Amino acid sequence: MRDQPHDDAERGTDPHPDIWTGRATNRVQWLLACAGAACMALGIELAVDSPWTSGIAPLVMSVVGCVAAGLLMLFGTLAFVHVAVRVDTEALEVRCGHMGLPRRRIPLSHVVGAEFAPKITPQQWGGWGCRWRPEKGTAVVVRRGEGLVLKLGDGRKFTVTVDDAQTAVDFIRKRLMLPTGGTAQGA
Repeated sequence: MRDQPHDDAERGTDPHPDIWTGRATNRVQWLLACAGAACMALGIELAVDSPWTSGIAPLVMSVVGCVAAGLLMLFGTLAFVHVAVRVDTEALEVRCGHMGLPRRRIPLSHVVGAEFAPKITPQQWGGWGCRWRPEKGTAVVVRRGEGLVLKLGDGRKFTVTVDDAQTAVDFIRKRLMLPTGGTAQGA
């Protein structure tokens, strides 16, 4: 589920040496979004062209249920179809979905370490999306695969799945003047 290189830094002609950008995409989420759209369509169809003779209450409950389930599925999955990560001289910023929400910005002044995680899975975090686990910290997981793990000054960790995560880790370590290389264990 990798995208093609999409920025100048990945092509080797970086016009902004102080910025790294990366992204990860999960095309499976589109199937779930389609299922949500189908639930909404069913609810609308029931409302517009219903031959139900058993009363208005069951009809309203069915329409509202289908539309509500469809909206939850549609917007809940579209928010995590992809993630965009941007690291500059001041902060790491993570934006999810097409609207960039939810969004997280972590100043590099709060980061004390960065590690490459070669294999992050949704099962490790309890599914896709924004996640929190007491023993692991917080994460944005949009697909299985590589990612980066930030160690924050307050002892917490932040994990995000992103393509070319090793380059991001090296970029952050260079900004923080830390040694490059290294892999996170059990991200």
